[in-house]
Amino acid sequence: MKKEFIDLGKQPIANRFLNEDELENEFFYNLKMGLDEETLLVSQMETVEASDMFNENYVYHSSGTETMRNHFNSTAERLNLLFSPDRVLEIGSNDGVFIKHFNKDTTVAVEPCSNFAKITNEMGYQTYDEFWNYDTSDKILKEHGKQDLIYAANCMCHIHDIEQAFLSVENVLSDNGVFVFEDPSLMAAYLRNSYDQFYDEHVHLFTITALNNILKKTNLEICGVDQINHIHGGTNRVFVKLKNNKKVSKDENNINTVLADEELLDLNKMIAYEFWAENIQNSKMFLYDLLASLKKRDLKLVSYGATSKSTTIFNYCNIGTDIIDYIVDTTPAKQGKLSPGMHIPVVSYEEGWTEDVRGAFLGAWNYSDFITEKEKAFLGRGGFFITHVPEVDIVTKPTCIPCGANKEVEE
Repeated sequence: MKKEFIDLGKQPIANRFLNEDELENEFFYNLKMGLDEETLLVSQMETVEASDMFNENYVYHSSGTETMRNHFNSTAERLNLLFSPDRVLEIGSNDGVFIKHFNKDTTVAVEPCSNFAKITNEMGYQTYDEFWNYDTSDKILKEHGKQDLIYAANCMCHIHDIEQAFLSVENVLSDNGVFVFEDPSLMAAYLRNSYDQFYDEHVHLFTITALNNILKKTNLEICGVDQINHIHGGTNRVFVKLKNNKKVSKDENNINTVLADEELLDLNKMIAYEFWAENIQNSKMFLYDLLASLKKRDLKLVSYGATSKSTTIFNYCNIGTDIIDYIVDTTPAKQGKLSPGMHIPVVSYEEGWTEDVRGAFLGAWNYSDFITEKEKAFLGRGGFFITHVPEVDIVTKPTCIPCGANKEVEE
């Protein structure tokens, strides 16, 4: 039984930036998050149809930033070194940024967004323009056999029927194979109060505790966990194998450390999520009050980064064009459009990052260290950034750039 702990109100498709003629028919849904008291899985109470989110109009490119390109390059190198797979399957291949590091003759992909499936097909990788489910896994099994490495990045958390998704992996994974998937970490979101990880695409937000419970219903088990802080505001890379796979070792100490941290935070109890809900509600109030008070002083306020995360914030906190003049973003596909729900204009960096801007909300807060360093001139002339992570605050000076940061922003 799933128990609701937070209601984030009416929300639009977070990554669907709109033209003027699309506003009248914009789709909204109720974004409520709950805890399954059996599996301890956090997921949406009401979900959006997958085809409404992932289709030929999907705009997010996984290769769109240097950080993500470097990340997928190093991940591919590491997995090749660790497992030397003969046959590789990627679930959710997007624009091919990961899959391109593998042999075209022995690698296949699944990608439900036809615009991206076309890209990887043209690259020479057979790509199934389908959603990941048991039927799709059966088709791959019959046509390509068992797979030694199955990889999915920011995909498993999108799938409504998560148990079937894992059973589909089990169906096509070779006896000595490994399934590696990366998704946002619930523990990281909880610690940072980054409730903007809740949006339509993120049907679930995983703890390792919940994943362990779900996998008990399959012949799969977790054999390792990497906690990655610089990707998507905190990500878990989870290694999974068949239970009778003796070739791939299981790192019990690593897994138990993560499980103990989650238990210490009470992430296996409803009380933690009720506490989180209070923090979210307080953050909403503090952020709106701060921005509204700054606007009353006739300051020009913008948002830095047209991200899916900021869609949740703006709609939940009722932040519109009466407070934010426009959003600055480097993505051409978003420029000239209006943000989902609140319909804030999106402009290019060159057009919008002008000397009369006094304050900027960090829509791309997960790159705040680099952004504040990059924009030292803005801060030097009296400008400031506003953030809600881990708490509502005004940032007036650069902070240290973490290893691996770069000038671009991602979702």
